[in-house]
Parts: sequence; C-alpha cells; structure tokens
Amino acid sequence: MKNPRWNPYVVGALIGLLSVLTFSLANKPLGMSTGLAQAAGACAVPFLGADGVARNTYWAKTAIPAWDYSTLFLVGTMLGALLSALLCGGFKLTMASAVWTESFGPSRPRRLIAAFLGGAIILYGARLADGCTSGHGISGCLQLAASGWLFFIVMFASGILTAKFLYGRTRQG
Repeated sequence: MKNPRWNPYVVGALIGLLSVLTFSLANKPLGMSTGLAQAAGACAVPFLGADGVARNTYWAKTAIPAWDYSTLFLVGTMLGALLSALLCGGFKLTMASAVWTESFGPSRPRRLIAAFLGGAIILYGARLADGCTSGHGISGCLQLAASGWLFFIVMFASGILTAKFLYGRTRQG
C-alpha cells in the first residue's frame, strides 16, 4: 500500500464505525483532549505530588490517568497515524514543511516555538470548551447536535482565515 491518499468515504465510514464502537463499548463519545489533560496531570505528579495534583481543581475533574478509554484513544491515535504513514511510505522526520520554510524561513527554534504555542492555544481552547475537534465536531455531528455543526463551521472558517493570514503571503528576502 504505497498510496498516501485514503479514500475519504472509506475513512468517513471507519470514523463512524469507531464512534459507534466507542459509544457502545466505552459509553463515551470520541475525544482526545481529556487524555492529554490526564497525561499533563501525570507529568505534574513528580513536581506537585499525587496529592497536589488531586487537589488541583482542573485535574481533579479529569483524574490521574490510568489505562482507561481516554489514554488508550490517545495512544491508539498516535500509533495508528504512525502505522498509516509507514504503510503508505509517507513517513519521514521533518522539522518544517516546505510551505512553512518558504513563509517563515528554516529556523528550527522559531518552528518549535510556533508549534508549541499553537498546540497550547488549541488545547487550552479545547479544554475550555470541554471537548476537542473529535469530541465536539465528530461526535457532536454524528449525534446531530447543533453545537457540533456550529463547532465544525467555526473551526473550518477560522482554519481557513488563519492559513490565509499565515501563508497567504510569500517571504520577502
């Protein structure tokens, strides 16, 4: 399998099937941000202690991770992405895409800082909204929730505007 493009209809059907299985077996919608919050709580234990993390209002809500649904979904998604890239021959380690380098130059620190800040902002927003793209968008739309559809519309519109703002111009020497 050396085709890096998957049929979007097959992928959509597989995501729908995964969602049905998740609801059936774990009694939860698809979602990843809770697993990330749990992982952050686990990373904080050496600094704050288990009691300190448990007393934190935010982490008290998400709990210290065990190998529960959220953790397994998070790890499974990363392993699945790696497996997919390896199977289609599209796996390669790169610091920045050609589009990034053309727009912002080859600076590794700049790329790492931008990636970290972008990820932190997205995760903060996801936790503030009490759900992420997969939680609100995919699961919400599959349940025909107006909030899920509104989320997807706003997400795509803001993604297009952000890409236009960041990449809509070329780097001037």
